[in-house]
Amino acid sequence: MLWAGRSAVEIATAVRNGDVTAVAVVEEHLHAISERDPRLRAFRLVREQAVDEARALQKRRDLAELPLAGVPVAVKDNVEVAGETMRAGSVATPDVPARQDHETVARLRAAGAVVVGLTNLPELGLVAFGDSAYGIARNPWELARTPGGSSAGSAAAVAAGMVPLALGNDGMGSVRIPAACCGVLGIKPGTGLVPPPSDDWDRLCENGPLARTAPDLALALSVLAADPTLARAWRSGRREEPSPPMLRSVWADDDKVWEPQPPPEGPEPFDLRVAYAPQPLPAGLPVDKEFQAAVRAAGETLRVAGHTVVEHTRRLPAWLGPASVAAWLVRSAAAADGLDRGRLERRTRALSRAGRALGALKLDGARGRERWSGYGADQWFGNADAMIMPALAALPPLADRWGSRGFVRNTVTNVRYAPATGAWNMCGWPAITVPIATHSSALPIAVQIVAPPGGEPHLLGLAAQLQTAHPPLRPPGLGF
Repeated sequence: MLWAGRSAVEIATAVRNGDVTAVAVVEEHLHAISERDPRLRAFRLVREQAVDEARALQKRRDLAELPLAGVPVAVKDNVEVAGETMRAGSVATPDVPARQDHETVARLRAAGAVVVGLTNLPELGLVAFGDSAYGIARNPWELARTPGGSSAGSAAAVAAGMVPLALGNDGMGSVRIPAACCGVLGIKPGTGLVPPPSDDWDRLCENGPLARTAPDLALALSVLAADPTLARAWRSGRREEPSPPMLRSVWADDDKVWEPQPPPEGPEPFDLRVAYAPQPLPAGLPVDKEFQAAVRAAGETLRVAGHTVVEHTRRLPAWLGPASVAAWLVRSAAAADGLDRGRLERRTRALSRAGRALGALKLDGARGRERWSGYGADQWFGNADAMIMPALAALPPLADRWGSRGFVRNTVTNVRYAPATGAWNMCGWPAITVPIATHSSALPIAVQIVAPPGGEPHLLGLAAQLQTAHPPLRPPGLGF
């Protein structure tokens, strides 16, 4: 059986049961990377030592209990992996191996995952593109277009079947934007659920997984959050205690075992109040008509699934956009602090210069953030349990060397195509992107679903219901 392109749940089950070894799975995925990545440039570093790590994993006495047994994962190159340099898309960052894994990587490894490589991102993760000094990451659906960013390589690697799971992080949409561009699932957890990146952008940024299926995403999130009750939240939209191990039956002979009936394969019905907002952006920020239609279609799908679905016509407040941009620019300046400016890209220098100027004027977006997180998001959201809205406003831009361009072109392009995600970083609410359709351009269309704090189980359950009606998409021409 070919394992590259299979789900994390399938791989882990097979490795636990002894149907395949972790070594064989990892070797096959490394082969897939060697064949596909020269076109996509998703990886900065491929870890050939992953085979030895898989061999050691195979000898673990607890192999049969590991939720991610033998699952290959990719890690965004701004998260520490022991023994590897963390370059964050820049030649200006220290070329020094990390002494230890970030807590999220440690949790993935403890659960049985094998890190096969570090993925590309734009310099310091500042923009929604995928270019850096290490190459231009490309979209598996159309190589001429960007895979989004800043978790560019992570999304491209999952979409291309090079790994079933990837770890990214989301400061203003940096998991959800590339997930939407590449037709995969990506979730930004709410504040405090998952250990954040070492530089968490003043609590704006969260680590989160990307996957092709809702069960895989839920499993990865449960490991990252160290919360087993999230692993099957995709089935019911709520946390579920893990199933008990097999028990010896009091009615059976001593050599027999009682096994509980397997749970149903698909998600179960549950009832939420779901709002949908095809055009939630302030005046002056248009949304592609096909993206708006996808939001309506997602709402109808969930209505048929049994939810109470209502349209939300209010637009996001006009003051929130400038506050979000100001916060982004000020954090860009902080990210570049202490680095050799002569080695930074033109784009990074321009963004950090603007951020320093805004910071000096006390125009850092802090008041808008406090207003939005304190009461504005609650008021705008209303009494909905979840809100469906566009993940993107326009098609992904071309894959190009955006880092050599200046402030205006980078900022305007980012804001025009991906303005719908940053609001939820400003208040720390969880949000997920789910691909549900194909655009007339042949690129995937995703919707974004947002929930109030603690709503991650609802998001996973709704994503699973959408995927049941709109099965996961695969980019053409990759042979998996």
